[in-house]
Amino acid sequence: MIRTSGPRAPGKRNGICGELQATRHSITHSLIVMTDSRALVPTSSGSDDSLTTVIGSFEERILDEADYLNLPTSGVVADQEKRVLVLANMRNVVRGLPEERRGTAMYLSKFMVAVGAGLLDAALNYLWDETIGELRQRIINYDLQYFFDQAATDPEKRKDLSGPEDLVKITDDELIRSAAKIGFISDLGFHQLDLVRHMRNHASAAHPNQHELTPYALMGYLETCIKEVITLPESPTMIETSTLLRNIKTATVTDLDAARYDSLFSGLRKDQAEVLAKGLFGIYVLPESSNVARDNVRAVFPKIWESLSEETKFSFGVRYARYKANLDEDQAKYARELLEAMEAASYLPEDIRVSEIDAILDRLIGVHHALNNFHNEPPLARELKEYVGDKPVPKGVEVKYVETLVEVYIGRGSGISWNANPIYESLLEGLSPEQATLALRFVTGETLSSRLLSKSPQEQMSQLLDLLEPKVISRPSRTLFDTVIKFTGGYANMYRDSRIKELRDKLDID
Repeated sequence: MIRTSGPRAPGKRNGICGELQATRHSITHSLIVMTDSRALVPTSSGSDDSLTTVIGSFEERILDEADYLNLPTSGVVADQEKRVLVLANMRNVVRGLPEERRGTAMYLSKFMVAVGAGLLDAALNYLWDETIGELRQRIINYDLQYFFDQAATDPEKRKDLSGPEDLVKITDDELIRSAAKIGFISDLGFHQLDLVRHMRNHASAAHPNQHELTPYALMGYLETCIKEVITLPESPTMIETSTLLRNIKTATVTDLDAARYDSLFSGLRKDQAEVLAKGLFGIYVLPESSNVARDNVRAVFPKIWESLSEETKFSFGVRYARYKANLDEDQAKYARELLEAMEAASYLPEDIRVSEIDAILDRLIGVHHALNNFHNEPPLARELKEYVGDKPVPKGVEVKYVETLVEVYIGRGSGISWNANPIYESLLEGLSPEQATLALRFVTGETLSSRLLSKSPQEQMSQLLDLLEPKVISRPSRTLFDTVIKFTGGYANMYRDSRIKELRDKLDID
């Protein structure tokens, strides 16, 4: 394409608007045709109907207009062959999308138009919008309150979440993490989707960036979003859980009915049991719940109680303390009532300090995942250090404290909060040997694996291991630590290693 420098002659501009309009009609028609029964194969390069020709004509006229206005024209759009490559493979990628679902996939159409215009970064943004929209709708159709109980551990935040319109208050990171806990996304799908979220934040039109997307990467992200979210069917466990929740809220669960749920409870993994328990607890303490619903929860809760970790049991006691501290007397009453029904009064915290630390941890992890985290983390880090002081961290928040501290210290792909980092190091240096083992168990699991793909978290991980090294003293944790040090597969892949997984599972910390 030949370009001239300087202002265009006035006559050259005449007719551009008409040409643009005609070209827009042409490219729109070409993109629409791609959804019919014909294969998407561009015709010969000499044909006016060729996709390459249409794209080239549209690009030339748009950039001519930009040039006339003395705006940049170099590096604005992706190469034509990259666009054609993505569009020509849309049929294969979208094949798994049911016909009835395609009629509502507006952002996938915008994805295609953005690709045709050469704006691959904008296309990624539209793809993410389609994915998040689908995920939100699935949550609404499943059980919105159940989802909110998983996504909002902070009672103050939970009070602001009630209807579908409140889903926008849940960040994308919280959304996919909580959706994965419930089962809307598979474990593998979560890690793949988290990568797409990372790229959307750092390589799409959502934020200024200098990253250039490749067509193959974009097609991979499209396939991930369609396969792992948009067309992923509900698992049998999700269907059974949904039926259980609906019956608890709307019917009377007899002892015989409760016995029928034994197969569901016995088939749950530990993490699935804990998610369900938190949902049942949420139903019980909700002021709007009926007495029949609470009777139903008390009928089935003993069947799941023994499957819960000590951490989860303590978390219910912490919730009680948080309700008391926030003067939510009704919810505090119901929380204590359910714990006493389980003969679990020992899990009620002795000191309100536990609820204060728990609240700070929620706020800290919240700002860590939000915008301006580098600026907002230091005040909360100082507040956390003040509340922890020289006293032992209360047992009820010990695991949450260690995991939150490790996560904020590892940082994000964009870096760390420099002013908060020395505080985090000081708190990490104060960990007990048992807490150091908790930290080691956390970093060798799946939660931070996608983050450890980035350079800054990898560097922080190395420093964290240096901080933990003198504290890891028990034989099982020392064996795991030495195995991690010798592991050459990259920190992000530790959780996949069978030897590391075996040693991690042997750690007895509860």
